[in-house]
Amino acid sequence: MIQTVHIAIREVKLGFRNPWAYSFMGLFALFMLCLLLINAQGYVQGYSGITGTILNLILYLLPLMSLLLGSFSLTAEKEEGSWELLSVYPLSTWSFIVGKYAGLAVVLLVIVLFGFGIAGLLGFVAGSGFDSKTYLLLLVFSISVAFLFLAISLLVGTLAKNRWQALTIGVAIWFFAIIGWPPLLIAALGFMPYMFIEPAVTFLTFLNPAELSRLFTVIKLGGGSILGPEYYDWIKWVKQPSGTLGFLGVAVLWIGCVIGISQFIWERRRSRA
Repeated sequence: MIQTVHIAIREVKLGFRNPWAYSFMGLFALFMLCLLLINAQGYVQGYSGITGTILNLILYLLPLMSLLLGSFSLTAEKEEGSWELLSVYPLSTWSFIVGKYAGLAVVLLVIVLFGFGIAGLLGFVAGSGFDSKTYLLLLVFSISVAFLFLAISLLVGTLAKNRWQALTIGVAIWFFAIIGWPPLLIAALGFMPYMFIEPAVTFLTFLNPAELSRLFTVIKLGGGSILGPEYYDWIKWVKQPSGTLGFLGVAVLWIGCVIGISQFIWERRRSRA
């Protein structure tokens, strides 16, 4: 536990020394200000065309940001030889990976809160902000997407040998999960008998953290009716009092499984070295 905390603190320090972090912070703040301009026509409550646009735009930026920050952090350890130095100390692979995740999660959390803070403050002053529940759900959506894709980034950084490989794999995953997902899902479901469509949708949704977070947020915002009959069970599940806890449990399980896979691969490579 102490080792994990030390690695996390080290990662936070390195993260805020990294110009990438400040570039992403400035980009996300500018991005949120642009969303504020989209919302300049009035006060927004619940699911609407504006909140739907905001959800989609957040999905374009935050997952890619998380994938690059996390994967570059791990590949930098390999390229600069920092991991070889850390391996001399009695440091477990699990403490290293979890510490990395915790430290990077703090960096991403600061970036998201900074962007939302500026947009929320200016929106409040201009009188064109969001309803508090809508604002909170958008914030939770952004944090969940960032943390879920951060876990994937550690797996990318574990598999990649250098930053260029991490960049290629990260962009490919981002493109598949965010842009390519809807047409690929429709194409895949088109070949299935009708009775298998609903369970297939459920299974495939759990595989894509971006879609999982988006569905949860859309339903919580009151836009479940736009999803179609295939998502009827999702709407019932999310609207239950235990829906939020269930989503958090699934997200934690998802993150834990991906980090566990990363730790397993990293440990095997470490034992062979």
